[in-house]
Parts: sequence; structure tokens; C-alpha cells
Amino acid sequence: MPLVLSPITTANNGPLSIEFEGLVPDRLDGLSDPAVACFPVLADGRPCPLGDLFSIHGDAADGQIECVGDFSRVHRLGAGMQRGGITVRGSVGRHAGEAMAGGRLTVNGDAGDWLAAGMTGGEVLVEGNAGDNVAAALPGNDLGVRGGLIAINGDAGCLAGARMRRGLLGIGGSCGEAAAFEMRAGTVLVAGRVGPRPGMGMRRGSLIVRSAMPDVPPTFSSAASGSSGMAISWPAAGARFSTDSAPEPKNRGFS
Repeated sequence: MPLVLSPITTANNGPLSIEFEGLVPDRLDGLSDPAVACFPVLADGRPCPLGDLFSIHGDAADGQIECVGDFSRVHRLGAGMQRGGITVRGSVGRHAGEAMAGGRLTVNGDAGDWLAAGMTGGEVLVEGNAGDNVAAALPGNDLGVRGGLIAINGDAGCLAGARMRRGLLGIGGSCGEAAAFEMRAGTVLVAGRVGPRPGMGMRRGSLIVRSAMPDVPPTFSSAASGSSGMAISWPAAGARFSTDSAPEPKNRGFS
């Protein structure tokens, strides 16, 4: 049985921001029920026992955590996870899956900014929309995602895949400005539209877009010269991504 967490407060009668950094299956495995209830989290910047804010059932012995309810004010959920799985049956806040090295994070609702930023391994699946800086570089870092798979079935905001070094980001809807900004390597797939200035400063890697492409940035030269490639259009309508499969592009090179 997984460890099940449910909020017992709301933003109206509880903290506006809750930081979950460190609350991952590999850290909770083997802890007793009282120890889990006393696990420290940050509530509006102040240390607080987990049990003061969430009802707790089950245990994390099987490496699984289930979050039931609205977790949109809960940030850094799954940050640093190395193994196991976390399922959110609702929405989640900022920095979910940040610096993940393994395991799987599944969000049935929406995710905030900085989803999977700095990730090096594992899988992240979001059924809804995600905010800005998905799979991007954290402030002060030269590189963003360096491995793993991120799949978003809805839309994403600006700077999706910024400074990506390795890995795969799939967006089933549209995304905002400057997708794949300063991308080093890896793949970004977008089933919908991309915002202005996609691929600015891109060195290598692939930005694969199903819809009409905005103007190709001046940093690009022809695909034959060995610079960054871009593929446009694949046949399936209403593309939907999962961590098990992704649509294959029909064409490669500029179009």
C-alpha cells in the first residue's frame, strides 16, 4: 500500500506555500508512522511537521507516494527523487520533479513553473498543463535537463526545454515563447503551436513541431551543414504523449 497524503488545510485557513523538498520515496522508506508525521516541511518559509498539514495513511515501503487533493500550493514535490514513484491526483505547484535522477512522477492535473528543471533521469508525466521553464535550466546553471523523459498532455509556457543537454520533452498542446532556447542536445516535440523565437541560440538537438513554424531564427543554417536540425509535421491528429510512447516525426530537416 502506498503512502497516501491528503491536505487538511486550504489556502484560506493554512499556509499559502508549502515546500516538500526531500519528501521522496527513497527518504521515507523504512520510517515509522510517527517519524513520517514529524518529517519537516516548510510552511510559508517556516519548519513544520508534515502531519500538521496532511493526513497520512499507509507507508512508503513499496516505494510509492500518492498525493490526493489540491497540491497546487505544494512546491518541490519529487525534487531530487532517485527511485520509486509519486502520483498526484490533482494539481501541483512549482519545481515539481526538480533535479530528479530516477523514478516516476505522475500529475493528473496541472503543474506550475520549473517542472523537471535540472532533471538528470526518470520520467515525469503531466495530464494537464504546465507553466514556464519546463525542463529548463535552474537560475545560475548553464545546463537544463540532462536526461530522462518529460511528457505533458496539455500546454506549456515559455522557455520549454531551455538549455537542455539530453533527454526528451513532449508537449501534447502548444507552448510559449523561446522553446528550446540555447539547447545543447536532446529532443523537444510540440504537437500544437510554438510561440515566437523557437530555437534561439540552439547549438544541437531537435525541435520537432507539428504546426506551422514561426520564422527560423538567424542562428540556424541549413541542416546539411551539420547545425541544429528541426523537423515539422507528423500525421497523427490530437497527439497524446505518455511515458511509454511518443509519435514518430514524419519528416526531418527544414520545411
